[in-house]
Amino acid sequence: MQDERITWEKYFMIQAIMLAARSTCTRLHVGAVVVKDGRIIASGYNGSVSGTPHCTEVGDLVVDGHCMRAVHAEQNALMQLAKMGISADGAQVFVTDFPCVHCTKLLLQAGITKINYLRNYHNDDFVTNLLQAKNVAIEQVVATKADLQKIDFAAYL
Repeated sequence: MQDERITWEKYFMIQAIMLAARSTCTRLHVGAVVVKDGRIIASGYNGSVSGTPHCTEVGDLVVDGHCMRAVHAEQNALMQLAKMGISADGAQVFVTDFPCVHCTKLLLQAGITKINYLRNYHNDDFVTNLLQAKNVAIEQVVATKADLQKIDFAAYL
């Protein structure tokens, strides 16, 4: 009998996709999951600083093409680890979109050893070069609608 379960990579990416559904950014919904030793140790999605108005409530605050209100999904996941006193050293991240330069630098400083992403988004050559210099793998995970259709969400309701 063939095992029809989704791969671990798709499983973690689908978790990131579900987190992106919590995003309060009006421009792009992003989710991130930090995984260590095959277990989720933190997660995050993009939105405003906790306790402050969200873009969905008061609009974007865009300066030079960047929203000043938004904390990125990767940043929120790393801050969750910091609050709980958990190290990201040796972990990998699953994020719905190719990470920006700032998030990549934070992920590397935190000890992330692999970045898995779903969609290309303003892919930066500096990010690619930085990851190569640090010998950190980056891989696009392809998750399809068919993968999501394997999950019978209604069966859990």
